Amino acid sequence: MNLEQARFNMIEQQIRPWDVLDASVLELLHVVHREDFVPEAHRIQAFVDTELPLTATRRMLAPRVEARLLQELKLQRHDTVLEIGAATGHLAALLGHKAQRVIALEADAGLAAQAQANLKRAGVLNVTVLNQDGAAGLSSEAPFDAILLSGSVAFVPQSLLDQLKVGGRLLGIVGDEPVMRAVLVTRVGASDFQSVELFDTVAGRLPGFAESPAFSF
Repeated sequence: MNLEQARFNMIEQQIRPWDVLDASVLELLHVVHREDFVPEAHRIQAFVDTELPLTATRRMLAPRVEARLLQELKLQRHDTVLEIGAATGHLAALLGHKAQRVIALEADAGLAAQAQANLKRAGVLNVTVLNQDGAAGLSSEAPFDAILLSGSVAFVPQSLLDQLKVGGRLLGIVGDEPVMRAVLVTRVGASDFQSVELFDTVAGRLPGFAESPAFSF
């Protein structure tokens, strides 16, 4: 398998056509090798346009979704970022190249260990992986310039939004199958938030988050 050709095809045929046009993001996808963060059993599928199974309940986001999320966060070099749902660390590595500091939370102990090892091997030194549930965020390290939910939730808890700096933004995939949307929420004041729906997609659930109440008749 020609890895560089496969990487080129992934970027040009999957990611760029999905409105990922930020040159710095596209270049970063050449620098951070996705295949190094994919479990060995699925390594040959590293560049395929699909989510990859990691555990019985967790999946690695599709390449185009990762790239689009990274682009839409519009990170600056001085930013401190909280990622919820580190999985094997690929998106955390991308975030680490764009921001000053990244704290990545991962509820699954096995995945957290993989993420730590993968990031160390890739030489990404400004990302800290913590093995803990991310639904409550990390108030001890707040406020954050950006919070990324690397998976889907039924709704965004207010407790996470409260951990943003004024001017900070939270990005996540919100809703229930078959209708989910990437939503960007910006904190514009002490108690004021603005929400924008960016694009439709579907992603696996993050653990620990509450589901929407069921309707009763």
